Amino acid sequence: MSEWKDLTNESQIRWDGIAEFWDDYMGEHSNRFHREIVRPQTEQLLSIVEGQTILDIACGNGNFSRRLADLGAKVVAFDYSSKMIERAKLRSDDYINRIEYKMIDATNYDSLIELGTDQFDGAVANMALMDIADITSLTKAIHQLLKKKGVFVFSIPHPCFQAPNTRKIHETEEIHGEVVTRNSVQISKYLNPEPMETIGIKGQPVPHLIFHRSLSYYVNLFVSSNFVLDGWEEPSFQKDEDSNKRFDWYELPPAVIFRFRKL
Repeated sequence: MSEWKDLTNESQIRWDGIAEFWDDYMGEHSNRFHREIVRPQTEQLLSIVEGQTILDIACGNGNFSRRLADLGAKVVAFDYSSKMIERAKLRSDDYINRIEYKMIDATNYDSLIELGTDQFDGAVANMALMDIADITSLTKAIHQLLKKKGVFVFSIPHPCFQAPNTRKIHETEEIHGEVVTRNSVQISKYLNPEPMETIGIKGQPVPHLIFHRSLSYYVNLFVSSNFVLDGWEEPSFQKDEDSNKRFDWYELPPAVIFRFRKL
């Protein structure tokens, strides 16, 4: 089974339960992962032009929605967590005329289409599709919501390196009198879609659900919905002096970012 729409309600309940914790942690500027891995390449692939209308899918507390507005876009942003939308609005007093926040379930095709066909120059979903139990309706809807040649840019944890039961390994070894450290991941699953619980931020009150899908699943789904893949990035952290003291993803990309264009 590749989609788990029956888990949507459970997923939504959990996100409402951790929304305030995530918002407090992310704050106004988000975390290092979003600042260094997600945002730069996403902005490059979106190539925002002032005056464009952009749809921000699963917007969370609105950090990237506000960034899009700062780049000159008119933004419609939605999330299925009412508490996330509340927090996003509280942080967006200075963006009243530039961002419109809505509470929408991304698995509900009819609610999505009400946003208006051929209305958006682009759409974006930052680290969110893996949180959505069923993305088939969303994929179909996005094609209708976008203008001709409009783009959809989304990032997800890299499924090749963050599959279910992945082990992060930090090794230290002495070679010819020199201490050498290595970071690696051990993968035992990849191809089969699978829902699982995860802790995205250390200390979050309860785990949330994510839905593992292979790279080919995403590509085949969008290509079959009349999109063409015309952008692909696998960003990683830059190695620094502390990299050997922790598991830092400077050789293995922790995320993958796609750009699909409407045909």
